Amino acid sequence: MDIKICGLSTPETVNAALSRGASHVGFVSFEKSPRHLHLAAMADLVRLVDGRAGTVIVTVDPDDALVDRFAEEVRPDWLQLHGAETPDRVRDIKARTGLKVMKALPVATAEDLGAIAAFDGIADRMLLDSRRPKGSVLPGGNGVAFDWTLLAALDPSLRYMLSGGIDAGNVADAVRIARPAGIDVSSGVESAPGVKDPARIHSFFDALDRLAQDVPPRKARAS
Repeated sequence: MDIKICGLSTPETVNAALSRGASHVGFVSFEKSPRHLHLAAMADLVRLVDGRAGTVIVTVDPDDALVDRFAEEVRPDWLQLHGAETPDRVRDIKARTGLKVMKALPVATAEDLGAIAAFDGIADRMLLDSRRPKGSVLPGGNGVAFDWTLLAALDPSLRYMLSGGIDAGNVADAVRIARPAGIDVSSGVESAPGVKDPARIHSFFDALDRLAQDVPPRKARAS
């Protein structure tokens, strides 16, 4: 199962995630977020990763100029699109940059799952996150989980990442209920908004280690 630690901003926390085997590490480019990083700082952290995990820039409705800067100045492996990007926009960004693209989709009700079909085969991966709480200016779940039992209706071979309100205390339930191909955590390993805590990163992976023997692997989608 892929594990992405998102919203990292320091070498210490990047190294903590890598030391525990994170498959992906994420950096946020969104000025309203407490996790926002300037591109030069992102580029330094991507160089620190040095291929030990997939590197992901999380962004919201970027224009072409910003997309070009991501590709040229930071050189991540992935872009994670967390805005209102359409399937055509996802396709254009992939073609423009040559990068893999993960599309975040908000979920609050069963009807929200209908959006997945439009991106299937276009985005390289879907990320299912809680719908933005009323009054929040930040995309995503803002530390709040949605009803994971809704995901039982999905094709069991669909490879997606699950996000929103996941931490060391509930990640076992998230995996047992949703059986995702990956878990994305951000605020669940923070001591304050935007402040990643190495101890909480280790606790999160400790919880995954305890779970590892109990959950069978998902079947891959037939090609």
